[in-house]
Amino acid sequence: MGEESSVSNFREYIRIKTVQPSPDYASCTAFLKKQADDLGAEVLVYECVPGKPIVIMTLRGEDPSLPSILLNSHTDVVPVYPEHWKFDPFSAHKDEDGKIYGRGTQDMKCVGIQYIEALKQLRQQGHKFLRTIHLSFLPDEEIGGMDGMEKFVRTETFKKLNVGFALDEGYANPTEKYTVFYGERSPWWVEVICPGQPGHGSQFLPDNAGQKLRRVINFFMDFRDKEEKRLKDNPQLNIGDVTTCNLTMLKGGVQYNVVPSVLSVGFDIRIPPTCNLKEFEDMISQWCKEAGEGVEYKFHEKAMVQNTTCVTDGKNIWWDTFRASCQKEGVSLVKEIFPAATDCRYIRQLGIPALGFSPMNHTPILLHDHNEYLEEKTFLRGIQIYCTIIKDIANLRC
Repeated sequence: MGEESSVSNFREYIRIKTVQPSPDYASCTAFLKKQADDLGAEVLVYECVPGKPIVIMTLRGEDPSLPSILLNSHTDVVPVYPEHWKFDPFSAHKDEDGKIYGRGTQDMKCVGIQYIEALKQLRQQGHKFLRTIHLSFLPDEEIGGMDGMEKFVRTETFKKLNVGFALDEGYANPTEKYTVFYGERSPWWVEVICPGQPGHGSQFLPDNAGQKLRRVINFFMDFRDKEEKRLKDNPQLNIGDVTTCNLTMLKGGVQYNVVPSVLSVGFDIRIPPTCNLKEFEDMISQWCKEAGEGVEYKFHEKAMVQNTTCVTDGKNIWWDTFRASCQKEGVSLVKEIFPAATDCRYIRQLGIPALGFSPMNHTPILLHDHNEYLEEKTFLRGIQIYCTIIKDIANLRC
């Protein structure tokens, strides 16, 4: 028995090296244009930044005046360390158990192809859609989306899509359940700069950059410990409900016997929507003051989007429809705040309801990890789940 064409499409997509920092967007765009042709969809290639194409496939609904459905995915993937992989990470190798290995199998080329294949099946079955459906394929999500979705949502081209509801990525769930995300934590990348008196390494210098740096690190890491304990002590909390703080960068020094004039430390902080961002920054500012004279901080990333999509039953028709579709498919949902960041935050910022959902259960979470894979049967099951979801939300009257 031969391989299903949807699986072959998926594996072909994985083989396109859209890996940061030099993604092959040209080959990817050519592939997606062919997919649009096979689907019978209109296709638009738009660039907010030259060389970073956004591909939009469109299926016109019977009532184009109604707000449309946006099925979003990103085309880029994170770097790999091939020496740690069982197989070439861009070979889309399928083993005897049906596991398809490759960068992007979970994050998130699977979802982009599942959208397309679900719509192919629905059209072949004769289904029509009340609402217009757009499939968007965005660049640079893995490096923050600043030249992709962040700019795209501010264009007239996006406004003309008239989006009423969006789906974007989630991630795998190792249990029988499926995870759906209704919001995200805000990523803050903070650098703290500690100046001090330089001098010989044999002295006790009073205004010492190293001492200030130690105090700063202690403040941040003590806070980290408290949040980690809060998560461990409360089984009702998920990682997206607390603030994570990790030391990720250290800079400074010229040689071992010279006390440096400045040292700096960087932190990756992820803040849940329930946290007051002004109060959090005030806390950072106070830590810097207490660390010593001249200690300053600056942001390399400071997301202020805290919009969430209502997932209370009976309060949001989009959520109710999505949930009912999942029930038809026997999909048991777990609602969470996404612990990292996706392009969905830019959509929610506009007030558009959006859910993050990748139909992968009984699957280890391997996004950004070595040996990322997705089982063929899980991929195919996801297409069937999307068939029901897309059919229902695209025919919603409200």
